[in-house]
Amino acid sequence: MKTKKKKTIALIAHDNKKSEIVNWALKNKTTLEKFNLCGTGTTAKLIAEATDLDVKRYLSGPLGGDQQIGAKVAERKIDIVIFFWDPLESQPHDPDVKALLRIAVVYDIPIATNRATADYVIHSPLIESV
Repeated sequence: MKTKKKKTIALIAHDNKKSEIVNWALKNKTTLEKFNLCGTGTTAKLIAEATDLDVKRYLSGPLGGDQQIGAKVAERKIDIVIFFWDPLESQPHDPDVKALLRIAVVYDIPIATNRATADYVIHSPLIESV
């Protein structure tokens, strides 16, 4: 019998959204425990500290973390991206952010860019088919 691969979720948030993603992770801790988790720099650190979940840390987004996550998506090592981005705040690494959004679409993986969509994605009965 073939065992199912444990899915990997990347957790990312811009500075103005970090507290929101931490609160979201706390609310959804029981569900998130079922997944391998990773994230960019400070976001991964804050979520791990608040939830006691194991969250693999990549570099900070502006230092290449968004690109690292994108590379893992292309390698099919990340199945879902939860990215609480701030569309109203200019980001110095905006090309990296757009590249990550683009690569998620190219590889047809779910990418949630706000709390409502993140809730739909992780609580969907279709999550096992991602």
